[in-house]
Amino acid sequence: MTELGGFQDRVARIDLSDGEVAYESIDDEDAKKYIGARGLGVKYVFEQGPDVDPLGPDNLLAFMNGPLSGTQVTMSGRIAVCTKSPLTGTVTDSHHGGWSGARLKWAGFDGLCFEGEADEPVYALVEDGEVELRDASHLWGNGFHETRDAIEEEVEGSYGKNLSIMGIGPGGENEVKYASIMNEDDRASGRGGTGCVMGSKNLKAVVVKSTTRMPQPADPETFKEGHQQAMQAIQESEVTAPNEGGLSMYGTNVLMNIGEEMDGLPTKNGRYTSTESMRDAEGVDIDAERVSGENVRENILVDEPTCHSCPVACKKEVEVTAMHKGEEMNVRTESYEYESAYALGPNSGHTDRDKIALMLDRCNDMGVDTIDAGNMMAMAMEMTEEGKLEGVGELEWGDTETMIDMIERIARREDEFADLLAEGPRRVADRKDAHENSLAVKGQTIAAYDPRCMKGMGIGYATSNRGACHLRGYTPAAEILGVPEKVDPYEYEGKGELTAQFQDLHAISDSFDICKFNAFAEGIEEYVLQYNGMTGRDVSEEELLEAGERVYNLERYYNNLNGFDGSDDSLPERFLEDGIRGQGASEGEYCELDEMKVEYYDYRGWVDGVVPDEKLDELGIDLGPGTGVSSEGSAAAPSDD
Repeated sequence: MTELGGFQDRVARIDLSDGEVAYESIDDEDAKKYIGARGLGVKYVFEQGPDVDPLGPDNLLAFMNGPLSGTQVTMSGRIAVCTKSPLTGTVTDSHHGGWSGARLKWAGFDGLCFEGEADEPVYALVEDGEVELRDASHLWGNGFHETRDAIEEEVEGSYGKNLSIMGIGPGGENEVKYASIMNEDDRASGRGGTGCVMGSKNLKAVVVKSTTRMPQPADPETFKEGHQQAMQAIQESEVTAPNEGGLSMYGTNVLMNIGEEMDGLPTKNGRYTSTESMRDAEGVDIDAERVSGENVRENILVDEPTCHSCPVACKKEVEVTAMHKGEEMNVRTESYEYESAYALGPNSGHTDRDKIALMLDRCNDMGVDTIDAGNMMAMAMEMTEEGKLEGVGELEWGDTETMIDMIERIARREDEFADLLAEGPRRVADRKDAHENSLAVKGQTIAAYDPRCMKGMGIGYATSNRGACHLRGYTPAAEILGVPEKVDPYEYEGKGELTAQFQDLHAISDSFDICKFNAFAEGIEEYVLQYNGMTGRDVSEEELLEAGERVYNLERYYNNLNGFDGSDDSLPERFLEDGIRGQGASEGEYCELDEMKVEYYDYRGWVDGVVPDEKLDELGIDLGPGTGVSSEGSAAAPSDD
């Protein structure tokens, strides 16, 4: 049992196989060592057994908030979904914003842990410290939007006021490997196939009903000091300042024009480093400005909603009317994000702003990750061009009409072509001898930062514990925005250490669980003050950073036990020395991955990507058998057999 402030000290264990629900406290030592949310969720997943089948009943699906979730802390509306990924085979945690993380805390829970598999579809209703399973057979097959509206009526809640709904669409039901869990107005836990795991368990939705019951800090004076300091930093930041900063004005898509100008925007499946380079080389009509945050704000923005306790309001709700196959379609959606627009737009060979909005809405309703869906279609376009999909299907560059329909075809696995693409890039590459066409690391595709331009992102993609990911360690903060200080994006020396530091810091914020965007303004000093103030602890900056390092090493250890080592810390060949060199502002550039890996492993104290037993002991990680690897170099990494 923990008496730390910020916790409800209550986790529900739901066995979907027999419908039984048990309630347990949080171990005090675990709360101190792993903080909460991501850290604690990964520990629970580890305890379930690293060798579980991701789609088997023994895999754990944990919805976790942290000690700062649902509090007065700015940007504290996040929730972590932790599980073993069916896309990558690694441990994964995927977060979303909105209000469900806060509302779960207000309903009396720090976490919900689902295991087993229901005989028939169900949804879980969470209210007043209790969990009830209800029949969802009538909802199976529906898109998320229809599901959300039907449940709102059934439970007699007020969506957006006292009700949050997290659920899956047909993508999760049909076990698309990159299916997402959708939340409220199109917030997504999209990466790693969390929705696929949810579908494998016949769990259609998790519904949380609660009024506002914000936890109070255990040490009000320390908390007040930290909160005021954090608010001042946010208001003074050029990135986060409400109604002034780039993120507040344009959302994440403020980066589209910046990435384009740097030649750091992967285009046409990463062949080019900007749309300008593609336009110059091929003479096609493509321009990233058309899908930029500035263009969106000026032309199609209709609202700027926000998440719990967030003054930044980065969410940009848009409305478009566009023709699709002769039919006028009107769409209003909240998720015109940089990553999504990149994958479904420039990387797929076009910049049709309004058609991208249609695709975003379709991805959200079907419940598939926008990044992997877009990159998967870009991979298919390149394979079509090279004749690798003959007899299966075809998809031409920039064919937005087919792309829009392809999303639902994939989600429902309607035909052989869609069924293939639903399996994700690694399985497609294996089956069609197309590894050179894939932009994936460990089976998950890259985000909108070209590692030929931003070298920190290159080592970040490679060493991410959940597959290619920009959010494990967001080095573009330093490489683009100069936070905490400006570094040369083209310089590779020092990026191994910088990336590891960002990874540990983000492991802390993900375990709190607060939005990473606060890191554009706040630092470890603000984190310590707010954490100590809420929990009543008295940890130092060094102790909190060690907790972040512990979480990151626990994840890597989990992956090591599943056979992952340094050989999996790779990048697509086209980004490396013998691949496709950068163009324009990135002329001739490639990613010096090998050199950065040496520096990174040295800083981490790892042996060829494996956590040695001495490091586990140093960090107090006493789970599992150990890796059998010593920093003396006498033992080999574990195999995957």
